[in-house]
Order: sequence, then C-alpha cells, then structure tokens
Amino acid sequence: MKKMISASLMCADLLDLRGSIRALEDAGADWLHCDVMDGHFVPNWMMFPDLVNAVARETRLPLDVHLMVEEPLAMLPRLKLRPGDILTISLESTRHVHRALAAVRGMCCVPGLALNPGTPLCMAEELYPDFDHLMLMMVNPGFAGQKLVPQSLDKIARARALLNERGFAATRLAVDGNCSFDNVPLMASAGADTFVAGSSSLFTSDLGLKEGARRLRRAMEG
Repeated sequence: MKKMISASLMCADLLDLRGSIRALEDAGADWLHCDVMDGHFVPNWMMFPDLVNAVARETRLPLDVHLMVEEPLAMLPRLKLRPGDILTISLESTRHVHRALAAVRGMCCVPGLALNPGTPLCMAEELYPDFDHLMLMMVNPGFAGQKLVPQSLDKIARARALLNERGFAATRLAVDGNCSFDNVPLMASAGADTFVAGSSSLFTSDLGLKEGARRLRRAMEG
C-alpha cells in the first residue's frame, strides 16, 4: 500500500491559506488534512465547514477531514466535499457512530474512524465493515506540538494485525500526532501507511516544505 503524506492545514499559514495550498501541492503532499474543532469535543477551535468547503474548491488534492466535534451527524449536511475525499468521525464524539459512518459513505466520501489514545481497539470491532480508513491519535486531540503517547506505537501494530486477520487488509491505517522524522520510521514499521504531518516534520520552519516532504518520504520508507 502506498504511503501517504496528509499535510495538516492546522499548521499552515492561515493568513495565506491559498498560498499554503499551492506550496503543499508543489511539495508533493498526497492529501490535505483539515481538522474541524468545535471547542467542545476538544478544547480548541479550528476550520469551520465553510472554510473546508472553500479548500475543496481550491485544490486538486483529496481532502482528509477529521471532525473533532460533538454530534458530527448535525455537521455533515454543511460539508460540500467531493467523491473520494476522506471524512473521519471520532468514535468518542457520538452515540451513533455507525449511523454517522453510513451517512459519510452516502456522501460518496471515504468513511474514516478515529480513536483517541485512551480508546481501546476493541471499541472499533463491530465497525470494521463500515470504515475504509482507521486513524489512531498518537496524542490527545486538539493541539499541535504535543509529545507522543508512548503506548500508541504498540497500538498501531495491534490495529494492523487485527485488520488483516479480520479480512480488512485494504483498510488504511493512519496516524495523527507527533509524526516527527524520528517517530515516523517506528510508526511505519508498526504498520501505519498514512501520516498526518504537521509541526514536527513537514512544517519544520528551518527546512521549507519541499525539504520537509523529502525527509518525511525518506522516514516513511524506514
């Protein structure tokens, strides 16, 4: 499975988002990661739906949207995404996660499920047929620049093994949080294939996006 860089727009220049999108396309990012935060599910605010829709109109790259909001079902009608965009629901954000994933698939988007560091993998067991993208949070969601939760690396390996054993080897396994040049080889070795890249790698200020992406690709290959 091709390894993917999902560039976190949370770490981009928000005063020149169009310029940042062009620069990320030029640097070779595979997807653009959009964190939608409501200040309730996580203690931060970021990318409201109209801004995500504007990004979708602006770029040729697939969007990788993560809804970190309470009651995501209520927000879905406000998102105007394209077929093939990835739309991830945090399992902990709704009592009706199966219904939310079905609604995402009904939008012709790729349904994704995210698990917080403290959420055990068994919570996703009944949902394997309902998502095509599993995202493991390596930090507690809400803020960039956090340290890796140490036990999350073992969780990657267990998730990949479970997906393969249950017949879902084609399900992508993404990681989000502290995807640094040092951590990414460990994450890739454990079975991750998609890396949400932010301030610890792609957006390292002294490198520039092209060099950050080049080094990240090298780290992804181990």
